[in-house]
Amino acid sequence: MKYKIFLLIFAISLISSIIITANSSTGICTIGGGCDTVNDSPYGSVFGIKNSVYGIFIFSFMLLLTAIHIKRPNRHTRRVIHAAVLIGAAIALYFLYLQFFVIRLFCNFCLVVDLGLLIALIFL
Repeated sequence: MKYKIFLLIFAISLISSIIITANSSTGICTIGGGCDTVNDSPYGSVFGIKNSVYGIFIFSFMLLLTAIHIKRPNRHTRRVIHAAVLIGAAIALYFLYLQFFVIRLFCNFCLVVDLGLLIALIFL
């Protein structure tokens, strides 16, 4: 049951990451609003790559791995999923801290990803 919840959380996080990445060309978020400010801040990328691009790859991989685990459970995929949720939740807490206390603006789609990972941690 919890892996189906993880599957849903990873799917929603993947969609949010895609929206964040495509925001500059689609204008889904308000121009000059929280999304642009958060994502264009010094904390919005690592090694010159936007965090949302990392999210697309990570959540795609986690979706695939979780689907495989649901079909054929084994302890190795379970451990990777659990480690990803733990690491993801720690990173989510850091990003929430940055949005609340450093940048003082919020990206709604970033909040969806971050809160989703914290919910996944609760189910872990």
